[in-house]
Amino acid sequence: MRTKCLQFLLATSFAAAPFAAAHAQATNSGEGSAKPVDAARIESADEAGADWLTYHGTYQSHHFSGLDQINTGNVKDLEVAWTHFPGRTTRGLQTMPLAADGVLYYSGSYSRLFALDGATGKVLWSYIPKLDEDLISRQTHSPYNRGIAIGDGRVYIGTVDGRLIAVDAKTGKPVWDTKLINSQKLTVGFTGAPLFVRGKVIIGAQGGEWPYRGPIFGVDAATGKQLWEFDVAGGTDEAKATWGNDSWRTGGGGGWMPGTYDAASNTVWWGTANPGPLYDWAGPEWKTKGPRPGDDLYTTSVIALDPDSGKLKFYHQELPHDAWDFDSAVGEMMMINRDGRDLVVHPNKSGFIFVYDRKDAGLANVWPIVENYNFVKSIDPKTGELIGRRDMTEGKQATPLCPAIDGGVSWNAGSYSPKTGLYYKIGNEWCIDIEIVKTTPIVEPQVQLNIGANFTLRPPPNGQIAGHLDARDPVTGQKKWEVRYAQPPLASVLATAGNLVFVPDATGILHAYNAEDGKELWSHNDGLGHVGGIIAYSAGGKEYVAVATGWGSLVGDDYDGAFGEPYKSMAKDAGAMIVFALKQ
Repeated sequence: MRTKCLQFLLATSFAAAPFAAAHAQATNSGEGSAKPVDAARIESADEAGADWLTYHGTYQSHHFSGLDQINTGNVKDLEVAWTHFPGRTTRGLQTMPLAADGVLYYSGSYSRLFALDGATGKVLWSYIPKLDEDLISRQTHSPYNRGIAIGDGRVYIGTVDGRLIAVDAKTGKPVWDTKLINSQKLTVGFTGAPLFVRGKVIIGAQGGEWPYRGPIFGVDAATGKQLWEFDVAGGTDEAKATWGNDSWRTGGGGGWMPGTYDAASNTVWWGTANPGPLYDWAGPEWKTKGPRPGDDLYTTSVIALDPDSGKLKFYHQELPHDAWDFDSAVGEMMMINRDGRDLVVHPNKSGFIFVYDRKDAGLANVWPIVENYNFVKSIDPKTGELIGRRDMTEGKQATPLCPAIDGGVSWNAGSYSPKTGLYYKIGNEWCIDIEIVKTTPIVEPQVQLNIGANFTLRPPPNGQIAGHLDARDPVTGQKKWEVRYAQPPLASVLATAGNLVFVPDATGILHAYNAEDGKELWSHNDGLGHVGGIIAYSAGGKEYVAVATGWGSLVGDDYDGAFGEPYKSMAKDAGAMIVFALKQ
């Protein structure tokens, strides 16, 4: 098994200037070109429609398609319709594609952008930004990209060298290119997708492994001008008071996956990342001692922001003083209604699912989707209090920490079906052997990972590492059925109105299950493991399922040592967008 190091210094040369040049290649852009997608169209998007306009399909974030041309009765006839290879696929293809008016848009590693005819796979245009390659070579969370946004006739993408770029959705030609983070100084940037909201683009920076304040940015969609910045670490006077010794100055945070938008209240919901250092040696005295004494607001929280000003409306800190790297940046804010109450369902990396009242983030329930957790004994479902929390002190820990740093749930998306009323979500059963190391506190933002521990992936005490797809009530957590996997799947899940649930697994198999009972109805070997997104859309009146295929990621790196083959020999520099349809 691979052992990860505690705290190490990256290269500290700040001399390289950011590259601003980029190029676009347009090919027959008139054919299949998308119509402009504006705010009104996204806000009124119906899950039964032909498109997939935001990261999770619609602002409801159900990650569900109302298309039912492909269904339980004919899914056995599903076959590959076309395939596209983006090239230079380092660390797997982690993107979530979008679709509008029969055009499929997606990003590859190094923030490469593609627009394809959704029915044939024909390239309409491609955009390859010029990045700071020297900076990328010094980064750890690089060079993958997890998705894009569309709106007002443009496609938006973040880069690992700290930029947000807009290109014309019809031609792929660049419209603006805005530098938001001094990545040469901090070696951080953007890997997650932006969110388009009423003429603004919102994007969160990488997370709490670095000693800085983890900003979330609001940018004018037409001009690229930065409108506001919200710092996750100490973003208000109230928050600064929760960081002893002014540790908010290097507190970590960030919001590396996209949240969603509640149009009725003009509110952006976003999940935030962990504080730094990740692991704290203060033990039970964390309120007053250690490198970051206090609750460390607004890390490991769900926050609600005004998209016009970036001002905080309300929040809930899921894990005060997160000492385990179980952050809340999982980009899943599922909006549902239960008994007349508007709710938000949000998974935390700890493996607990938090259910909120949409008006103020008041708790409606908290429930665990994983079997193996020992960082707490429980979480009070009414108050959110961590009961029997486990705070580690310096040295090797006598018992493993569960779940592992890789998460009881990871960044991959679950799915909610309004048709069945069930939430389909992957849970991971794994732990780490961990040694907490007392490091010198960092007091200024700098090019340095700030982890504070050595750790090695290991099985849980009660058995082997495993993953499971659960079909549950999203509010109560009651389980209806599950499917077990010997290696945890790392890709997103898709449910459809055809009563299907699609799961791309780590070995390379794409599965289709009956959404009512979990019976497997179809599978296909895509040739490489999956760590990316999956969507359904319609082009020319025909339904297609698109899945990002290509193995890699920081979490996937552990699979070589933990499981052996096929991961030891599986390529980590290849990937493809594979699109399926019913046989002609």
